[in-house]
Amino acid sequence: MEAWSTAAEIAEAVAQGRTSALAVTEAALARIEERDGILNTFTAVTAERALAKARLVDAACAAGRPLGPLAGVPFAVKNLFDVAGLPTLAGSKINRDRAPATTDAPLITRLEKAGGVLLGALNMGEYAYDFTGENVHDGSSRNPHDTSRMTGGSSGGSGGSVAGGLVPLALGSDTNGSIRVPSSFCGLFGLKPTYGRLTRARTFPFVASLDHLGPLARSARDLALAYDAMQGPDAEDPVCTTRAPELAVPTLHNGIGGLRVAVAGGYFERGAGPEALSALATVAKALGANQRIELPEAQRARSAAFVITTSEGGALHLDRLRTRARDFDPATRDRLISGAMIPASLVVKAQKFRRWYREQVLRLFEHCDAILAPATPMTAPKLGQQTMMLEGAEVPLRANIGIFTQPISFIGLPVVCVPLPLRPLPIGVQIIAAPWREDIALRIAHHLEEAQVVRAPRPSI
Repeated sequence: MEAWSTAAEIAEAVAQGRTSALAVTEAALARIEERDGILNTFTAVTAERALAKARLVDAACAAGRPLGPLAGVPFAVKNLFDVAGLPTLAGSKINRDRAPATTDAPLITRLEKAGGVLLGALNMGEYAYDFTGENVHDGSSRNPHDTSRMTGGSSGGSGGSVAGGLVPLALGSDTNGSIRVPSSFCGLFGLKPTYGRLTRARTFPFVASLDHLGPLARSARDLALAYDAMQGPDAEDPVCTTRAPELAVPTLHNGIGGLRVAVAGGYFERGAGPEALSALATVAKALGANQRIELPEAQRARSAAFVITTSEGGALHLDRLRTRARDFDPATRDRLISGAMIPASLVVKAQKFRRWYREQVLRLFEHCDAILAPATPMTAPKLGQQTMMLEGAEVPLRANIGIFTQPISFIGLPVVCVPLPLRPLPIGVQIIAAPWREDIALRIAHHLEEAQVVRAPRPSI
């Protein structure tokens, strides 16, 4: 299989005996050895484990036993997932002192049960408080489309590893946009599921009331395969204990006939640069989306998301801030300290507004089935860039990359980010659905991919 094969193509080839899981794994490990010195996406490679797992998949195939839907598919995970034998870094220096995890996070176990082959842990922004993919401890992940540019964060290693052809599938986390931003900057498909849909057990948290986990891949079908494999209740995660799986793969080919798609206007247009607006218009035209709607108080939603993020994050890290402040990235440390000092009255107001905003946005789905919005206001910035233009003003870059993702994750809606292969750099568009309707967003993404409107472009490296 070539470096740019999708997970679905690999699994089919392994199941049909056209290649072996071992050959696929060895080739992926060779690509990591060859390319990751430039891309800097992996912080640990679990080669022996991967080869052993691949041999088990091949043995099952040889014995005629049923293979999972991800048979022989290499994958990697953001290093906030517990991986047996590795310390769970969460992008930090401090966590290097932690004992190695003794068991895997459930989502890893579920992907391996489906036949996936774990290749290692991936670089990320410190404690997931990042939109850039730059890490002062492990170095910056580099965008495969232009290695002088950011991957986006905080799942920067996840985005760079898939876009760079090292693995066809990676897991990331998304609190305020950390799957969708790397998907946009790196030209990938990314899924942020409904809040509570996928278990977060045995992962290092950031903001418990906002954290989501999900996959990044090179096709909508790959997202659906991974998503279906990872679904299911889990008593270890209190918000993921009761909902039964609702499989998305069988619905991909149902088309989009009858689905009503609207375009988010107002706030989502004012802050968008020309590439973002062009991408949004292209997707809207392909879907015949003529209806325009405005999410009420989206700007205020973003502000409330900031308050909740910094206050919950600051509280989580309070002991580390007191005892090991010098071991933080100063930018992360200062934001967490400021969050720890936010008055409780403001947090209460933010949470009350959150409930009101969610009710208002859910009413919009009485008139449409999905909403389109830009994923990022621009294509990938240069590494080290400090400012950006927003509505005619120069503003800090780090704080404003997520202007279009924060108002959505704030209320836990499912989103698929689809890549527009613009030149010289790709950019993403969000397909937003009502809670628990990942199938609708994935169907629309698959339709756009089949129509060759969106695709994951190959980089030049």
